[in-house]
Amino acid sequence: MSRKKSEPFEDALKKLQAVVEKLERGDLPLEEAVESFTEGIRLVQFCHRKLEEAEKKVQVLMADPEGGVSALPFEAESSQD
Repeated sequence: MSRKKSEPFEDALKKLQAVVEKLERGDLPLEEAVESFTEGIRLVQFCHRKLEEAEKKVQVLMADPEGGVSALPFEAESSQD
């Protein structure tokens, strides 16, 4: 039995957007709305995990005092207006 390959982040995000649009229309029967909401939650959790994995992989290379290179965790700049 082969295991299904994990879907790409972008595909999950597109599916999530479609679920949100469907729910926002407000014309679904209750049972279908609950099923769509459940699928949306699953997709949000999947996307969140993928983003966390990507964040952990992103590193910024910095020169250390001895002229070598060290890897530091990436920290996004916060925008302040």
